[in-house]
Amino acid sequence: MYIEQVRKPSNPFWKYILGIFILGIVVVLGNLPFEFAIINEVGVASVTELSTAEMLRILSTNKTLFLLLFPFALLFGAILLITKVFHKLSLRELITSRKKVDWKRIGFGFGSIIFMSAIMLLISYATNPEELQWNYNPKDFAILFVISILMVPLQTSAEELFFRGYLMQGLGRIFSKRVFPFVITSVLFGLLHFANPEVDKLGEMILISYLATGFFLGAITLLDEGLELALGFHAGNNLFLSLFLTSDWTAFQTNSLFIDVAEPKVEVYIIAPLVIYTLLFLVYARKYKWKNYMAQLFG
Repeated sequence: MYIEQVRKPSNPFWKYILGIFILGIVVVLGNLPFEFAIINEVGVASVTELSTAEMLRILSTNKTLFLLLFPFALLFGAILLITKVFHKLSLRELITSRKKVDWKRIGFGFGSIIFMSAIMLLISYATNPEELQWNYNPKDFAILFVISILMVPLQTSAEELFFRGYLMQGLGRIFSKRVFPFVITSVLFGLLHFANPEVDKLGEMILISYLATGFFLGAITLLDEGLELALGFHAGNNLFLSLFLTSDWTAFQTNSLFIDVAEPKVEVYIIAPLVIYTLLFLVYARKYKWKNYMAQLFG
């Protein structure tokens, strides 16, 4: 069982507390290059007056993206190191309960969200072409492509390995019921995204979408007894947003192929993800023959 496999006498909960503290330090250190770059541009006194959205527009788009993703690359490496050295667990145990990591599952999770996102983009372009602006610049896009391919998978994998891997398994050391690790990690995932600039534009209602994402990823991890689908889904989702569609008010502001210039409506950014998550959940459940939902999620 995914959570239960780390319940070993040699792996007590206090190790997770210390591990989380160390990972927090890694993230803080990883954010310093971005903060220093902003200070270098505007000065120390002006930094405190800037909103998150304003800070994202100070540096070049590609430089900003790289510096924002850099802490996750450090976090990814730190999680692997702590898991192996401190907890004496293999990478496989952090990712899955299967005998080996199922790369086909990762690929299916990746491909499924890319397919759904492409369909949504095509529908949007067919119905409201004036709301999508073609933004292709060969040089800028080439740099973006390299940064995205190298860094985005590290970012999304770091988030999954921490929330649905390290933290969920760690909480499973003190809670006998799965409902607590499931709910706590899903809520924390949503709340930590509440600092995104989308909140300034759309309002606090967008929290519904963030929480839905957390619960969706947590559910498919527990029902599938592994992180593979979540790893693939998260990487596919963020790569699509980075390379194909962005806007001037989102966390991912890139030199993507299209820019959404429409005035955003919060209900769209809530309903659309809920529809996609529901459809993909049904596809995953049927393909992988999930059973015993209550026991897998809450028992």
